[in-house]
Amino acid sequence: MITAYSQRLMPPYSGLVQIAESDRARAVTMDGRSWEFHFLQAANFRRVAYIRHSELARISERGATPEGHDIDERILELTRFLATASLPFAAADEYEYWLLDPQDESPLALIFSCTKAEQMSTFPVHPEWTALPAAVMPIESTEEEKSSNLAPVNYRLERLVAERAGSKPKARWFRRRSSEPDTFPTLLLREDWENEDERDLCERYITRQSTRLLMLHGLEQADRLRMEQASRPHAKEVARFFSMYPEVVDNELMSAIRVEARIRGLTEEQDPLHNRRDGILYI
Repeated sequence: MITAYSQRLMPPYSGLVQIAESDRARAVTMDGRSWEFHFLQAANFRRVAYIRHSELARISERGATPEGHDIDERILELTRFLATASLPFAAADEYEYWLLDPQDESPLALIFSCTKAEQMSTFPVHPEWTALPAAVMPIESTEEEKSSNLAPVNYRLERLVAERAGSKPKARWFRRRSSEPDTFPTLLLREDWENEDERDLCERYITRQSTRLLMLHGLEQADRLRMEQASRPHAKEVARFFSMYPEVVDNELMSAIRVEARIRGLTEEQDPLHNRRDGILYI
């Protein structure tokens, strides 16, 4: 039997990974373009193969690679399932580890998430929130920031969150179900900062992360629309992750962004960042 679900990749949050697993193996993807296959050995997963999504059906039918090499049955079982599966899979990581605001111990920023209660004890007990590195998600600096030689927005926001958490930061596990109302930060990080500079840092980070935040399930329409609008300058990332978006609010806008990505793809080189494994090593 194949189980299929998605879960957030963190820390730091870098999107949702799609997972299809049997009792012997699993396949994972970040963007639906290629699948990474792992075999389960001695309670650990070992990476054994990559298969492009476009090749799944052909491999499933032939039981062999285009070069004629036989495919392991553990992989074939998964390719047969994936060839007709609909993406994205439902989110299953309802156990969440949140850094807390010291004033009222309300959720401040999401650190970890997992799919099973017994997994919680396997995560490090570090009440620290980390930003997606500037090397993975560069955020444009202003001319003033460049002249002042300030650190990238990513790391300044990381320090800001740490300062808000206090000298003795606390974190706590919560179990959240999508059917239950809550007051957790929708975009995984509190946006209610005290002064304009702090709000600006947070807004610039979240805005730049929009292409990945759109993978989240259960976003309010207003938040999803805000992220769709924020994603426009990053057309190639939208095109990469689009099949992982569970919903679209402004179809006309998203179609225009994808058309722009196709046009740019004819004239621009492939971004090497798109070949990253994006944290799949964490799961």
